[in-house]
Amino acid sequence: MNNSNGHTNQTLMEPTTRIKRGGTTGNLSKAAGPNRSHPWRLIVITSILIAGGFAIYLQVNSGKKQPAGGGIPPLPISTATVRTGDIGVYVDALGTVTPFNTVSLTARVAGQIAKVEYQEGQLVHIGDPLVEIDPAPFQAAVTQAEGQLARDQAQLELAKINLQRDTDLLNKSVISKQEFDTQVAADHQSEGAVKLDQGNLDTAKVNLAYCHITSPIEGRVGLRMVDPGNIVQANGTSPLVVITQLQPISVEFNVSEDSVPQIMQAMRSGDKPEADAYDRANQKKLAIGKVESFNSQIDNTTGTLRLRATFKNDDGVLFPNQFVNVRLLVDTHKGVTLLPNNAIQRNDNGAFVYLIQPNQTVALRTITVGTTDGNVSEVQDLEPGAVVAADSFNRLADGAKVTVRPATPPSSLSNPGK
Repeated sequence: MNNSNGHTNQTLMEPTTRIKRGGTTGNLSKAAGPNRSHPWRLIVITSILIAGGFAIYLQVNSGKKQPAGGGIPPLPISTATVRTGDIGVYVDALGTVTPFNTVSLTARVAGQIAKVEYQEGQLVHIGDPLVEIDPAPFQAAVTQAEGQLARDQAQLELAKINLQRDTDLLNKSVISKQEFDTQVAADHQSEGAVKLDQGNLDTAKVNLAYCHITSPIEGRVGLRMVDPGNIVQANGTSPLVVITQLQPISVEFNVSEDSVPQIMQAMRSGDKPEADAYDRANQKKLAIGKVESFNSQIDNTTGTLRLRATFKNDDGVLFPNQFVNVRLLVDTHKGVTLLPNNAIQRNDNGAFVYLIQPNQTVALRTITVGTTDGNVSEVQDLEPGAVVAADSFNRLADGAKVTVRPATPPSSLSNPGK
């Protein structure tokens, strides 16, 4: 073989030799090429499978979540209807229940308590016995006064007989004028003694009556302050019993001077303004009364006028010194547009509502709110009969699609009297 062929054979044999020797030259790189491309094929296949599965998931669930027409589903809401009616204009105030009469009974004579004839918290009437002081000493004083009176009455009768006799003797000139005048004076002296004795007897009887302490008014007695056996002094500072009138009863409250013209106008109309008394939480109405009187001047330190309302309080729900909230009715707006307060929303531009449209969407409508009474307000810019959204405001927007939620039927267990 020539040199060129020998050259050729050597060149062809070298790669084989290098592979067998485990070299890392160019021929080894060609053999390792397919191993480095294998992970990319796995990534591509995995991506295709994931995309296919997600497409199938969307196709399966699209029929469940989307309505037949496509798009966002309507939002279920409750509604309220605008109506026409009357609403009262009220002045709110804080008041205190004040009894017309409170009596603190003390002993008018000194002595020992014999009986306590009332029960704590008892309702009493005029003349009902309450406390009895031992009457024995005062009964003895009455007897003594009666005896003194009887003695002086006998002396008066004798003086009158002597005066009549001396009158006859004087006419016959048997006695002198001086003796007659002396007898006249004795007669007058006996008359005075009898009057004095009568006064003493009356005083003794009054003191005896003071031993039996009775109720001067109708009302409720408080807690017992004395026990039988105790000694009390006349006109002491500690009362034996306190009685408070409950029926009728009054509530005194202050109103701002800005509300005085409205109240005076209501008073001049001839009908006394109605006053409602509510509990401390201003949730439950306790009683209904009438404004009977008011102070003669405004307190310049507080800028308020003090009024008094009278309540019959037949059920005794108002208690002396109880704190109440007072709502004074000063006017009534008749035939106005009314809307429940829960349908009225407010933002920086004022009050607004979501008005239900015929195509079952809502339109934001700005309104003007007037007088509010309880859960209802007087509104403008809405027609009676219009329907507005009453809940789900956090998800509502102008133009949103809605569906009216069916009204919940009243529970059969609810109390119809409440």
